[in-house]
Amino acid sequence: MIDIAAAKQALTKASNKDVRAFAQDMVRDHEAVNKQALDLVKKLNVTPQDNDTSKALTKQAADKRAELDKLSGAAFDKAYAANEVAYHKQVNSALETQLIPSSNNAELKSLLQTGLKIFQGHQQHAEHVSAELK
Repeated sequence: MIDIAAAKQALTKASNKDVRAFAQDMVRDHEAVNKQALDLVKKLNVTPQDNDTSKALTKQAADKRAELDKLSGAAFDKAYAANEVAYHKQVNSALETQLIPSSNNAELKSLLQTGLKIFQGHQQHAEHVSAELK
């Protein structure tokens, strides 16, 4: 949900067409992964719990959205793209080093591995968009 909120903010504030297209991709892809995760949660009959990592990420994201909200035009575009690079690096690292290795459920592990591949693509895309804005 963190990246969906950031992307929706970008869709209202971004001035660069590539940044807007990237934000549209983020909404589409992250909503699709979230749906898969919610479907699996229901199937497994589990209740997701917040933890220190998710709480920290949520607070950090809210602070960043507030910071980005003060920007406009090219300054917003550059800051959003740079934040997307940093965010995806952080999420991909957590998936690779913590979440995937500690998952004991085969379906969950598979979903996390699929998410990692998608999010690695997002990181590369964000890095490309960010480089083009400099």
